[in-house]
Amino acid sequence: MRIIHLLVIGALIFAAAYVYRIKMESTARTERVLRLHADIREQRDAIAALRSEWAKLDAPLRLQGLADRHLPLKPVNGTQYDSLKNLPDRPPRLVRPGEPDPIGAMINTIEAATDADTVTGSVPQPEDKQ
Repeated sequence: MRIIHLLVIGALIFAAAYVYRIKMESTARTERVLRLHADIREQRDAIAALRSEWAKLDAPLRLQGLADRHLPLKPVNGTQYDSLKNLPDRPPRLVRPGEPDPIGAMINTIEAATDADTVTGSVPQPEDKQ
């Protein structure tokens, strides 16, 4: 009988130690989760501060003041112009005048190929009704 009592007492001590270990692990994980939530809150606050700073730096009136102060720009006169020889060359034509447009021809071919009666491989063909 004493052996059974000693086994039961040993099992109780083992169970108590196991439960205590589980409690300590759950407490450590809870603390970690709380730290992560605090870190997330700090990061969100930092993001909000950066967004407000960006909005302040990106304000049109501030940018206009910086441009006026640091850029030596002058108002444009209506008499300012350049000669035609300084214009860039015209891009080359891909289609000669009078020839059909190749892209338009491809669209017409695609539209002709997609008739209402055309059946693709993913749609079963309807049975012929007689």
